[in-house]
Amino acid sequence: MPFKAALFDMDGVIVNTEPLHKKAYFEMFDNFQLKVPQSLYATFTGKSTWSVCQKLVALFELTCSPQELVDKKRECFGYLFDHDTEFNLLPGVEALLENYASHGVKMVLASSASMLTINRVFERFHLAPYFMDKLSGADLTASKPHPEIFELAAKRAGEPKANCIVIEDSTNGIQAAHAAKIRCVAYKSPHSKDQDYELAQKVISDFAEIHMETAFYNTLGS
Repeated sequence: MPFKAALFDMDGVIVNTEPLHKKAYFEMFDNFQLKVPQSLYATFTGKSTWSVCQKLVALFELTCSPQELVDKKRECFGYLFDHDTEFNLLPGVEALLENYASHGVKMVLASSASMLTINRVFERFHLAPYFMDKLSGADLTASKPHPEIFELAAKRAGEPKANCIVIEDSTNGIQAAHAAKIRCVAYKSPHSKDQDYELAQKVISDFAEIHMETAFYNTLGS
């Protein structure tokens, strides 16, 4: 078997939450009268809400706390989660999860989203049977591109890093995988713009490209 564990990001990889997060962030920006250009917003991809809000407070010299921004953003996101009609699993995700499960691949979710959001996604799309564990970057000491989340995910999978792959879509996530010395597949998501895939071992636009039967895994060794 070419590898034994797959460490999945969530936003922009498993579900279409990036557009929801973007809408929620910009509603929050408007609420606090923050003028955030797209170029700055692009640097937030893959980072936890808390770390983003800390940065905003410092950058705009706000008198409010980061938690106030976090609370408002999550309020906006919660409404969108329940009412946005475009929110769904990304195409090909369910088939990929079923393919890996049928080959005995261990799967761990390693996302910068809050555990509340992760649990809501798992419940809505019935993902729990596929994953042996799930990690929230918001609960760790460092946010992506720090390697902590993927190092811990490999440990939770019970596998050495050499037996793992990371599936990511963001610059910060790919850099985190690289820093953790874990091979990375970059999903070129239509929902994540202006991301750098240079450090990934493979870039895909269709999850069928990394099913276990494909030639890609023959390059990973045993």
